[in-house]
Amino acid sequence: MTQADMAMGIVFLTQTAAGVLGNSFLLCFYSYTLLTGQKVRPTDPILNHLVLANNLVVLSMGIHRMLAGFGWKHFLDDTGCKIVPYFHRVARGVSLNTTCLLSGFQVIKLCSRNSWLTISTRLPKCFGFCCSLLWILQFLVNVSVPVRVTGPRHNQNLTLPMRYRFCSTGQPQSFGPFLSVFFLFSLDVICLVFMTWTSVSMVLVLHRHKERVRHIHSRIPSRRPDHEARATRTILTLVSMFVSFYCLSAICSLFVGFSRKPDLWLVDSTVFLGTGFSVLSPFVLISRDSRVTQGLYSCSKRAFSLFG
Repeated sequence: MTQADMAMGIVFLTQTAAGVLGNSFLLCFYSYTLLTGQKVRPTDPILNHLVLANNLVVLSMGIHRMLAGFGWKHFLDDTGCKIVPYFHRVARGVSLNTTCLLSGFQVIKLCSRNSWLTISTRLPKCFGFCCSLLWILQFLVNVSVPVRVTGPRHNQNLTLPMRYRFCSTGQPQSFGPFLSVFFLFSLDVICLVFMTWTSVSMVLVLHRHKERVRHIHSRIPSRRPDHEARATRTILTLVSMFVSFYCLSAICSLFVGFSRKPDLWLVDSTVFLGTGFSVLSPFVLISRDSRVTQGLYSCSKRAFSLFG
């Protein structure tokens, strides 16, 4: 085990621990609010599925990378090399789709102020069903991943490109794998274009609202625009983070894909960037959700009063 492997193991240990703790905390929080019905917001069902998908993304890629960095090389057999990337792709796809759903809902909310009462009572009732359909869709569209990925074998051709550090993707014998990869990539591009469009739309709506309120002076102040602006900024932050990490990870993936025998640091960098959004997004949600911050503040205040 080299120093580089040890350093990479520590990096993935830190990343995995932070991601699992943040997403697990939010998963418990959103599940509790949905089950009890206390202070439920329309976006809570979407965020519940988002943090669940992010947790699976971190667990599916972070743990075995961490173990490999600490010298445990051969703990994934052929079955494990098929299951782990499959669940990683499914969870990553659900994370992308739920982020799209979240940004689309916020655009509808901003652009439909007059009919917002009707939308706020009808749309959230469909979110749980829609998110369940997204899981089913991702399980179906990624069925080719276990076929393409193989585990370590004694008679395995060593020239196979190592896409997952210890698991390999065989050389395609037909256009089927290329079509499958192209189809998955096209779906990702469509979602990224949609998120970019919704982000631009939200920025324009907020800018027009800011210019409008400069000339309108109301005697009765309204907190609704402030709440909407804060929620919109949170979603814009999540979307920009997702697009940035996705593009950086895609660039690294292209270098890995076109390399006959890619360097392990490049493969590890691809995974690190691919899980970056799943690790950082829960802390963005925690810092922007007043319910969480108020709850943490009250718990810390009680703790200080008990032990102070």
